[in-house]
Amino acid sequence: MSPDLATQPTPSSAPTQAGQSTAAHTARDGKGILISEPAMRQLAALVRQEGTEKVLRVGVRSGGCSGMSYTMDFVETGDIRNDDERYVYEPADSPSFEVVCDPKSLLYIYGMQLDFSSALIGGGFNFSNPNATQTCGCGSSFAV
Repeated sequence: MSPDLATQPTPSSAPTQAGQSTAAHTARDGKGILISEPAMRQLAALVRQEGTEKVLRVGVRSGGCSGMSYTMDFVETGDIRNDDERYVYEPADSPSFEVVCDPKSLLYIYGMQLDFSSALIGGGFNFSNPNATQTCGCGSSFAV
């Protein structure tokens, strides 16, 4: 996907822990990861710290207590592979940033929602995956 097919904030119903809905951000074509407003704010802050030469890579790998675990890390733009799917997110009042995902991982996380909680217990990024048939208590591993 080319950067000119950039994503725009798209109002969606993104549940929060309190059961309220907030606007969420996703790709125009409906693919990619749905990012809640709290997660978008946190990612925008992290992007400012990381700099413009990095992209956010999300994916899955074997392991974790349920069989597969999520991965999420900033990588150099030179580490983007030709077969990676690329999505540009544009948070309000912050520079846009790119999320990349390899095709194999995308099969497992298609339609996933990324949320963020600042709670003292259980806080951080939370993954809600409609493809998961089982998840662990910590929320960072799953089975399909």
